[in-house]
Amino acid sequence: MTSYAMLIDGKLVAGSEEFDVINPADETVVAKAPNATDAQLDEAVAAAERAFKSWRKTTAAERGEVLLRIADVIEENAEELIDLLVSEQGKSRKQAEREVLQQGAAGLKLRSKLALEPKVVQDDEQGRVELHYRPLGVAAAIVPWNFPFGIAIGKLATALAAGCTLILKPSPFTPLSTLRLGELIKDIVPAGVLNILSGDDSFGPKLTAHPGIRKISFTGSIATGKKVMESAARDLKRVTLELGGNDAAIVLDDVDAEKIALPLFMGAFINSGQTCVAIKRIYAHESVYEPLVQAVGAIARQAKVGPGKDPESALGPVQNRLQYERVLKVLDTVKSGQGRIVAGGEIAAGKGYFVPPTIVADVQEGCPLVDEETFGPILPIIKYSEVDDAIHRANASGYGLGGSVWSTNEERAAEIARQLDTGSAWVNQHPSLSPLVPFGGAKQSGLGTESGIEGLKGFCQLHVVNIRR
Repeated sequence: MTSYAMLIDGKLVAGSEEFDVINPADETVVAKAPNATDAQLDEAVAAAERAFKSWRKTTAAERGEVLLRIADVIEENAEELIDLLVSEQGKSRKQAEREVLQQGAAGLKLRSKLALEPKVVQDDEQGRVELHYRPLGVAAAIVPWNFPFGIAIGKLATALAAGCTLILKPSPFTPLSTLRLGELIKDIVPAGVLNILSGDDSFGPKLTAHPGIRKISFTGSIATGKKVMESAARDLKRVTLELGGNDAAIVLDDVDAEKIALPLFMGAFINSGQTCVAIKRIYAHESVYEPLVQAVGAIARQAKVGPGKDPESALGPVQNRLQYERVLKVLDTVKSGQGRIVAGGEIAAGKGYFVPPTIVADVQEGCPLVDEETFGPILPIIKYSEVDDAIHRANASGYGLGGSVWSTNEERAAEIARQLDTGSAWVNQHPSLSPLVPFGGAKQSGLGTESGIEGLKGFCQLHVVNIRR
């Protein structure tokens, strides 16, 4: 069975212990990943501290060139990385291709052009005031299991582009594609600038508490994000938290239900619903409610669910058993009388954590499916009569990651979108993300911003130089 190595100070290092990585499509062991020790964490942080002294002095163009070389390696080894991603995460091959080549290689190319230039805010007879952005130092990036390769690349590229060095920790459920990337690029990135360490659930808290870490970028659940923030508070580490979402899509009374059913379905069920910024609730006006329910339900019934390696599979399994059991618990709640199942809902016998895309109508707030983030392939469609009521219900949540409004009247929809208490709001699309566009959550869905120039600033300390004349 294949074992993988970690990248520490430019060298490939084995773990003293290993853990199994499970294929969620058949519950077999794909490979073994190393479990980093405390000493290896100390070694990686020390290497990153040494490397920071020279990396921080490189130009944005020089750092961008390193990112471009990583992109080239990804493209050259795309088939292997895609296969690994399908095996460890479970998603369809088409979605894995998009993650490796678009989020990964293409995302690196776009981020390689980002740079923070000094800004002059005053220059007159009284004096000159300059704003400079200094890289914070050694950063830690903690990556979830839903988009393990794409999110790792986003954090890696932003940290390095800002001039920081990095300790990158993939999820213990999906470490393989990231570890393999480390093996492929060990001679491209200067030693110590990027370190990739894998570990079980006990490793994350050790990383966030390490005194050598100056910045933490975390993507994951709200509950874990709060623990990360508590750990960071001990020595005032800077944090960026991209947490859970319960995104609402508000469908207005002027839409063509048949026309928008597919983009709504894809916005909800991409990666089998395991996307923090996916549509988690649809509020549909009563005049289009039943036609939309039936149109989305018809698409759900036709969607092929199966192993990602099957080219006909549109949707793969839930990624791990713990999440699978959470999704089934929500489904049981619906079956107990809290909604009408229009499509899906039945779990087939056999291996793998498969849940068919499930559409639930005639459901209201007070049900876990509506109030909480299921993070799986179950979608509630909720009826409303007045737009102000739909806006209120969409906003009446502790979550605030994204939201969308759907209408044939762009101006009307945009005005409603501006009223959503979310980090991002879209019109006639959901989601829409770019490495060049800032992304972050409101309320309990996050803290700070990723992507774009604003994302770079999150890895920097603002330094003000004030010259008196």
